[in-house]
Amino acid sequence: MATVTHDQALAHARQLLNGDPVAALAQARAILDIVPTSAAAHRIAAHALRALGRETEAQDASLAAVGATIHDGAMVDAALALSENRLPDAETALRARLKEDATDVAAIRMLAEVAGRIGRYGDAEKLLGRALELAPGFGAARANLATVYYKQNRYVDAVAALDAVIGDDPDNPAHANLKAAALGRIGGYDEAIALYGQLTERFPEHAKLWMSYGHMLKTVGRQDDSIAAYRRAIANDPGLGEIWWSLANLKTIRFDPADRAAMEAALSAAERDAEDGGGARDDDRLHLHFALGKAYDDAEEHDAAFRHYAVGNAIRAAQLDYRADETRAIVDAAIATFTSGFFAERTDWGDPAPDPVFILGMPRAGSTLVEQILASHSAIEGTMELPDIPALALGLGRATHDEGRRWVEALAAAPREKIAELGANFLRATAVQRKTGKPFYIDKLPNNWLYVPLIRLILPNARIIDARRHPLDCCWSNFRQHFAKGQAFSYRLSDMGAYYRDYVRLMAHIDAVQPGRVHRVIHEELLADPEGEVRALLSFLDQPFEEACLSFHANARAVRTASSEQVRRPINRDGVDQWRPYDAWLGPLKDALGPVLAAYPSAPANFG
Repeated sequence: MATVTHDQALAHARQLLNGDPVAALAQARAILDIVPTSAAAHRIAAHALRALGRETEAQDASLAAVGATIHDGAMVDAALALSENRLPDAETALRARLKEDATDVAAIRMLAEVAGRIGRYGDAEKLLGRALELAPGFGAARANLATVYYKQNRYVDAVAALDAVIGDDPDNPAHANLKAAALGRIGGYDEAIALYGQLTERFPEHAKLWMSYGHMLKTVGRQDDSIAAYRRAIANDPGLGEIWWSLANLKTIRFDPADRAAMEAALSAAERDAEDGGGARDDDRLHLHFALGKAYDDAEEHDAAFRHYAVGNAIRAAQLDYRADETRAIVDAAIATFTSGFFAERTDWGDPAPDPVFILGMPRAGSTLVEQILASHSAIEGTMELPDIPALALGLGRATHDEGRRWVEALAAAPREKIAELGANFLRATAVQRKTGKPFYIDKLPNNWLYVPLIRLILPNARIIDARRHPLDCCWSNFRQHFAKGQAFSYRLSDMGAYYRDYVRLMAHIDAVQPGRVHRVIHEELLADPEGEVRALLSFLDQPFEEACLSFHANARAVRTASSEQVRRPINRDGVDQWRPYDAWLGPLKDALGPVLAAYPSAPANFG
């Protein structure tokens, strides 16, 4: 059949759909007899079958249309645009296709991928739901949906979706890897480790699987096994920078000269590739720079260490494009809005549950140590860094003003019932993290400092602990740390100083308008007088002192942060004054900190 004849036959079949689905189905099948790869004919057949009430056959036809998409030039072009990250081009082409045929499930799935890449996860979820409604057997769409759930922190939903995907595609390690990661996010560590064990047996040469396995082993405190897994991953792919950084990120391991030579060789190869391919291998390069910074720091070669840290941070800063003025603007708005009168007018508006304990502040300020101490108490359960408070705040801003950063304005205008609903939503969303019957549980996301006014409103009986560390030690520790996600402020010294300053500024305001509602743990004071500080901390929580809190390092609970190995050791001063060898390079940090540096551990009377 010639192309024109084929097009004419399709046009005739579409006309028949309006009044004669039986004839339309016959026409579509006649086309498929001659051109079995005609995606359009498969979609017409699906339309006709639905009109005839033959839904199962219609779903099969929709799925067949997906398989035929590789022969559709327009869809191939759209897929190429996606692969090259030309998202506007892909979106334009896909919307044009869906205007022609709103049931093209391949186009729906690809448009969902566009939405997901730009962070419109709600839109992606709706599109994928529609694709699966039309073609329940569309495995790629279900796998995409699992990823969208994971990105939205809906880990239980992600696991359920992945179970269906893995059942249909058991030989795809990416699906099982994502399931194990999701299990880890809801505390299913034993199941996740067992799954990784099976995967690494089936795919022994898969470096990223060994790396993920190492992450999970690290989380549960099996350090030797974790190191062995990372070393196996390096043996499989010595050029994958993330593996070297994962090994460095254990903090307790020291690289030898052979390791440094291997990393330098891998970095040279990555830089050659980057010269040929623009930004290619930037992730490998930055991970290797951070790992080499750690290696040279261990060897006390501080010039080389700083050089590597600076380059790694510069690469990541360029990727993230953090804007310090946006954080400053939110803090300014919060200070102007959340006055003592504001809180007085809204006393006890939120959910009254006293269960959550928030540990917050700067990353790398000792929050994991405080969490480990409290999680050793018989009444308090440790969980992990939960994403729910920022999600609630940003979701409120988007729902009210189409802009997440306007959450302060949205919260200020929220009625009493909305405030209570937000508190209840937090409790419901985090319930999956609670594995014991203990009455209290911890959320230790450091960045929750920005949302303390929201926490005070929606959960007025929750306890808030501010973990604070000397600004130079804290910020230098952040500069040496590459975070898996988030913490975009931490890749420029000036941004970090501004972030620390804004943090202290907002917390000082909260102290003034809500006195006594936040308990501050000064890291250096905790190191100097552990028992006295722990007793004060437990008194703030209205809990009796327990000796186990001073033996926190013996607690075998899983820890998912960069400090996981450090808090499995007794209190020590190893992290104190680590910035001093790098003092000559820290001018931008000190300038940005301003009066906060001299006033520590207090807040300055005037922030300038």
